[in-house]
This record gives sequence, structure tokens and C-alpha cells, in this order.
Amino acid sequence: MKRLTKSHKSSAISGILGGVAEWMEVSPGLLRFGYIVLAIITGIIPAVALYFIMHFLIPREGSR
Repeated sequence: MKRLTKSHKSSAISGILGGVAEWMEVSPGLLRFGYIVLAIITGIIPAVALYFIMHFLIPREGSR
């Protein structure tokens, strides 16, 4: 089973969405676009809060 980690290869800000895209086996650009749409629909604050939480919960690639 593939482990969810932050990506070094497809990192735009901190590699969170790139890592999620690799884990889900989808295009990082498509996932980023969807996240931006979600952020606009929800009023930005919930999406930013979720990104901030994921930043601390998802480990870096190569760490245990």
C-alpha cells in the first residue's frame, strides 16, 4: 500500500497536494485546480485551514 507523503517532485508550495495527487494517482494540476475551486466555493478560510492542518500531519517524503 502506498504511503501518503509530501512530494518533492511535484511541489508548488509545500508538496501537500502533489503528494496527495501521487497517492491518488491523479494529475497534480487537476487536484490543485479542484482545491482552488473548493477554496472559492467554501470561502477560502476552510480550505486554508485544511491545508495548514495537512502541512503538519502529512510527513515529508523519505521520512518514517
